[in-house]
Amino acid sequence: MSDGSSANTIIDESDAPGFHSVLGYRQAHWEDGCSVLTVELQPHHMNLAGVIHGGVLSSLLDIAMAHAGTYCPYPGRMRKAITLSLTTTFTGQCRGGIITVTGTKRAGGSRVFNATGEVHDAEGQLLAMGEGVFRIRSGSEGLEGVPIPGTEAAEE
Repeated sequence: MSDGSSANTIIDESDAPGFHSVLGYRQAHWEDGCSVLTVELQPHHMNLAGVIHGGVLSSLLDIAMAHAGTYCPYPGRMRKAITLSLTTTFTGQCRGGIITVTGTKRAGGSRVFNATGEVHDAEGQLLAMGEGVFRIRSGSEGLEGVPIPGTEAAEE
C-alpha cells in the first residue's frame, strides 16, 4: 500500500485472501470514495453459455463498492466493511477480454455508507450496475484501519 499521499494503491490477486483470489482481480485505482478493479476473464469466470457468470459480476461489484468506502492508505493495514444490501442489474454479456469494475461512494456517515458501481467490457459496453449499503466494522472507522493478518503491522 502507499504512504497516504497516493491515490493509486494497487492490489492484485496475489495479495488478495480467500474468495478474492479466485476472482483474480487487480485493483487498478483506489482513493477515498472511488475504487477501480480490472479482471482479465478466464474460463472459470464463465457460465454454461460461455459468457461471464452473473455471480462473478455481482461479487466484483460488491468488492469495488465496499472498497470505495473503506480506503486505507497505510501499508499493512486495511479497513473492513460488511454488505447490508446489494442490488445488481445485468445489462450486457461478455465472452472474454478485460473488464473494468468501478465503485463510487455516494453518501454515508461514520458507520454506514451507500455506493454504486458499474462493470464495463473492453469496448465500454455496460455489463452490469449495482447499488449497495455497507457497514464499517468495528476498528475500521478511522482511515488507519486495522492491521492485515500476517503483516508486520499485525505483529506490532
